Amino acid sequence: MSERKPLLKVNDLKQHFRINRRFTVKAVDGVTFDIYPGETYGLVGESGSGKSTIGRSIIRLYEPTAGEVIFNGVNISGRLSSKDTQHLRTRMQMIFQDPMACLNPRKKVIDIIAQGLDIHHLYKSKEERKDKVFQILDMVGLSNEHADRYPHQFSGGQRQRIGIARALIMNPDLIIADEAISALDVSIQAQVVNLMKDIQKKTNTAYLFIAHDLSMVKYISDRIGVLHLGHLVETGTKEEIFSNPIHPYTKSLLSAIPQPDPIAEKKRIAMNYDYATSGIDYHKGTNQHVSGQHYVLATKEELEKWTK
Repeated sequence: MSERKPLLKVNDLKQHFRINRRFTVKAVDGVTFDIYPGETYGLVGESGSGKSTIGRSIIRLYEPTAGEVIFNGVNISGRLSSKDTQHLRTRMQMIFQDPMACLNPRKKVIDIIAQGLDIHHLYKSKEERKDKVFQILDMVGLSNEHADRYPHQFSGGQRQRIGIARALIMNPDLIIADEAISALDVSIQAQVVNLMKDIQKKTNTAYLFIAHDLSMVKYISDRIGVLHLGHLVETGTKEEIFSNPIHPYTKSLLSAIPQPDPIAEKKRIAMNYDYATSGIDYHKGTNQHVSGQHYVLATKEELEKWTK
């Protein structure tokens, strides 16, 4: 892992929202992780833990409060020059949660998908633009005649494919998938995730996969980061996280996954974790190395207690 250079380095990222003079919401509070080319990094946690905020701060929909984000060797967390903005907007793309809300209902699919090409003038003729769109449509499993239809004429799964096509046409190095499958039926979720895996094999695109469905994250991710109250409490490969969870919050998340086997399901005990009464202070903990790529946010005493 050490020879490869990370595609994205997030260092002590903070994203605070000031509500009024007395009150500030610390949505993301000092998060650090890397993503390597061609890998999928899964970010999990309950609603309100700051997952989507991280994605939006990285792609600069929000201005980060503090910390640095280095993408392809370029620091994109401060003020951006027009060259850096161009680099960010073409090399990083986002797939949003609600496929209907993020597609313009008045535009045809061909124009929705080619939007990035139009903005950055990435074709020489109308013919080339059309060819590029048709190529991408084929890649996401839609046909050429779909290009002249409007978003309302598609099902949810097809709309999400259009969203994926719009991100892919820019040939990005990193795609941030923000809860990209949670609005879809379970059977369609599998199709879309398999599609994303196939595309990754062909294009070597890295994904930041944000979700709260642990089984789906386990299926698609190489490494996983567990987020709680804006802190990354545990990170590691999916094997490390699933077979040896250390942090009580991670354990409680994993214990909530239903078992497909009815006998095992009867014996399953869901653990309860309440930060307020747990006596754990995330601000006191540091990143403790467990083994391999496995790190836990804890003090030395907490780590000893949890690993007994």
